[in-house]
Amino acid sequence: MADASDLDRLINERLDALLPQKLAELRAKQTPSMTIIATKGTLDWAYPPFILASTAAALGWNVSMFFTFYGLGLLRKDISDLKVSPLGNPGMPMKMPFGPEWFKGINWNIPNAVQGVVPGFESMATMLMKQTIHNKGVAGIEELRTACIEGGVNLIGCQMTVDLFGYKPEDFIVEVKEYCGAATFLPMARDADVSLVI
Repeated sequence: MADASDLDRLINERLDALLPQKLAELRAKQTPSMTIIATKGTLDWAYPPFILASTAAALGWNVSMFFTFYGLGLLRKDISDLKVSPLGNPGMPMKMPFGPEWFKGINWNIPNAVQGVVPGFESMATMLMKQTIHNKGVAGIEELRTACIEGGVNLIGCQMTVDLFGYKPEDFIVEVKEYCGAATFLPMARDADVSLVI
């Protein structure tokens, strides 16, 4: 008759053989999750969070986006006035979206001092960016936001930012179902498979 130590050894051997396989099966069945904190409200900074969220949602992931500070503006009903901020943007200059190929290939290295003092430079950079987006057939921010909504992405507004900037809930799209603070959002981020700050 086996004693207790033999029984313990047999149980441990069996668990060691079965447990990795069972854990792998559970992981394979688990739906991946992602949280994104969107902090910027310019045209160029609106693309990364919406592209990542809409793509993850299309892959079947559970996605929650937390919009705080200037990123909260991306939840406004009208976002047609988003601009590119070329001043201090290390990604600038961008290439021209029109003209002959040799002209479109030039990098326009315009000093920050010029970008900051020339009236209308931000509007011009925004117009050029929008033209490039159109020329390349890239979806607009409103289209990407709609794709997020249709994909079931949970859009969350930062309540502190709403209060700080004097917004009202009616300023935002109706799909924003929740306004909360960091203490509510952080546990979501802790438990997510992927967490990003943009």
